[in-house]
Amino acid sequence: MSDPLRLTSPRIIAVANQKGGVGKTTTTINLGAALAESGSRVLIVDLDPQGNASTGLGIEADSRTYTTYDFLLDEAPFADIVQQTAHEGLLIIPATVDLSSADIELLANEKRSFLLHDALRQPAMDGLLLDYILIDCPPSLNLLTVNAMVASHSVLIPLQSEFFALEGLSQLMLTIREVRQSANPDLRIEGVLLTMVDARNNLSAQVENDARENLGDLVFQTRIPRNVRVSEAPSYALPVLNYDPASKGAQAYRELAREIVQKHARAAA
Repeated sequence: MSDPLRLTSPRIIAVANQKGGVGKTTTTINLGAALAESGSRVLIVDLDPQGNASTGLGIEADSRTYTTYDFLLDEAPFADIVQQTAHEGLLIIPATVDLSSADIELLANEKRSFLLHDALRQPAMDGLLLDYILIDCPPSLNLLTVNAMVASHSVLIPLQSEFFALEGLSQLMLTIREVRQSANPDLRIEGVLLTMVDARNNLSAQVENDARENLGDLVFQTRIPRNVRVSEAPSYALPVLNYDPASKGAQAYRELAREIVQKHARAAA
């Protein structure tokens, strides 16, 4: 049963890019931590069979008895699926490699594209009192990613500052448009996030200029710098905000969280 004092449902954001190595999981973990640090309650749904978001938040493989796979197929008690991380206000539904077989198994399910949508809207979710749900998508445009887009209000797209960065966006944008036309007409682009930006590199500036010229206001003002602390943090199973709170990477993710919160506040006004 929903809390009658709770006026809004959580904002659901899929973090997606079919290209690997663009900072998708890093962004999911650290944006989640930054939102939680600012007072929001956040759930991360690890929808990547590699389970990197789970590992990066300290959820050991042997403690992932129930995972996103069980969540999608409603095969385990809800209370056993959601886990608290070491970061206050930040929860996670972990993933394991078992999720890699879900694509094939889901094909036989007539509601295959809506399983995550329905799971995230079950009455038991209300008890978590969430403000945000972040979905870490796999690096492919498969049925799991489609589930994430059908379930979400918006898609956040990390874009690495490298040559040909924009070329991979066309297929992703096409998928978003197809989902909007067929299953989720309210799906929007949360924003395009420039990651691994090197201010000393002319290429980074060129990629940013091209992105802003082609995508305009869809590109976040916040840029995530190439920062060794951001790269090191996952090996300690911590968000960079915990690993090195004063680092440039941690500051950038706090700025991103503020930009997103302010954007939603303006939209709600």
